[in-house]
Amino acid sequence: MNITKENIDALNAVVKVDIVADDYQAKVTELLTDYRKKADVPGFRKGHVPMGMIKKQYGKSIMIDEVNKLLQSSLNNFITEEKLEILGNPIPRMQEDFNWDAETFSFEFELGLAPQFDVDLKSKKKVTQYNIIATEELLDEEVKNIQTRYGKMSPLDEATEHSNVTGTFVNEESEINKKSTFLVNDLKGKKNEKKVIGAKVGDVIELDTKKLFEDDHKLQHILGVSHDVIHDLDVKVSLTVEEITKTEPADLDKELFDKLFADGSVNSVTELREKIKEDAEKQFLQQGDQQLLNAVTEHLVENTKFDLPADFLKKWLATAGEKELTAEEAAAEFDKSEKGLRYQLIEGKIMKDNDIKLEYQELVDYAKVFIRQQMAQFGNMNPEEKELDDIAGRILQNQEEAQKLQSQLISQKLLTFYKENMSFKSKELSYEDFVKEVYK
Repeated sequence: MNITKENIDALNAVVKVDIVADDYQAKVTELLTDYRKKADVPGFRKGHVPMGMIKKQYGKSIMIDEVNKLLQSSLNNFITEEKLEILGNPIPRMQEDFNWDAETFSFEFELGLAPQFDVDLKSKKKVTQYNIIATEELLDEEVKNIQTRYGKMSPLDEATEHSNVTGTFVNEESEINKKSTFLVNDLKGKKNEKKVIGAKVGDVIELDTKKLFEDDHKLQHILGVSHDVIHDLDVKVSLTVEEITKTEPADLDKELFDKLFADGSVNSVTELREKIKEDAEKQFLQQGDQQLLNAVTEHLVENTKFDLPADFLKKWLATAGEKELTAEEAAAEFDKSEKGLRYQLIEGKIMKDNDIKLEYQELVDYAKVFIRQQMAQFGNMNPEEKELDDIAGRILQNQEEAQKLQSQLISQKLLTFYKENMSFKSKELSYEDFVKEVYK
């Protein structure tokens, strides 16, 4: 057997594999001998079928199978031994004059090679790192929400601006039939409030879904429709009023504080606000970190220049899936995936150059953190270590779950690395302003 590589350019190569009879004949003979021992052919005792008959019936298919196995293993070994960094998979070149009746075979494969490049983490163009703070207005709102949540409910004869209305929303054509509760002053616009204020139990009110609430996601929850549907939903719904109540806010006293924090850590409104601020800013930090990772990713993709073997990748995408794509479809698929591929290469380069690795035990420990959190939600605050290990092991046997956890942990490692090795432009702002600025 002979394997050679010819570089077409820096990103494309062709590998030629020549296989001769000596490479596969011994294995083919061994398999035919084994077939002969087991063959059950009328007119012959088992194991005494003439070899010529066995060869005629099975010889060619066994030879083709063995040549293909040898071809695949030798090509893979060559790529590994030569340390070739390839994109996609080798693409076999079609040969019009190929003949399986020959004894010597030549195969050619096109390779797309990974580009060589450097990643500049010290760019003059700085990524913004947001410090999201809990404002006094947010704390006021959260204290008010707590008072409402733990407040005393009492019935009302008719709806007012500050009352809660429970009723069933119906639109048969859109398959909406959902019982929900909402606060009247959460409705958007005076026109909608006017329709509901003064309503009594048993009244049926017709409302337009478009801009019914300030937040479409609140409407999604109230109507029970999918996220894909809600943003374009513009229909009339009938609301049958079933209950009207008002909430007397709970007093900000020791009884309320102990309901919220059973450990007695909060004894005053000031301490309550400090606790709310601390918890809120922990959540904001997570969101800020996710945004920072996204921003760094965009920055690196935009500022790390290298070419890709685009023609090769389009050709590979055309045949890589279950369904073969046309040239136009493959080009569109390449355009969609190019940015992700570029970041994968950048990420791999950063991890390799900086010896960022992921050990299996790290993955197990990471999975155990999530398992502990879930068990705590069901009251199991001190699970046995063996139980955690067993559950983590089962989760990591699921390839999809393991891949998801691995991706999350790598993202954490990279974020830590970026924070330690890149300079950022710092900006402090409220959560509301953060959402407006980042998500437009």
